[in-house]
Amino acid sequence: MPQKLNKKDLENFRKVLLVQLKELKNKLGGSVEELSEEPEVMPDLSDRATAETDLHFDLRVKDREQKLIDKITEALKRIDKGGFGICERCGDPIELERLKARPIATLCIDCKTEQERDEKSRGE
Repeated sequence: MPQKLNKKDLENFRKVLLVQLKELKNKLGGSVEELSEEPEVMPDLSDRATAETDLHFDLRVKDREQKLIDKITEALKRIDKGGFGICERCGDPIELERLKARPIATLCIDCKTEQERDEKSRGE
């Protein structure tokens, strides 16, 4: 069974998460301003359709980035409250290697595998 994280590990994860958060906010901030600029008038229908498709794609990317910002913020709160690195489903510590790969993880690998299996069987 994995061991609970020590203070040094928690501070290292806090630093990693804060760097990721800063990078995402900087990236998202500039992109939102670009997306809100006055659209270019395009008389050609295919050009307009391409521009709208590009805009839709950019908005989906921004939405995913915002969701990641929210998950990072939640992970930072778990560090502050003492729940970081603890599986939300079974209560066991999450493996250090899993947290290094995905510091926003809220489930241990066994519970995550089970969750994905359940989702697959339901067709989600």
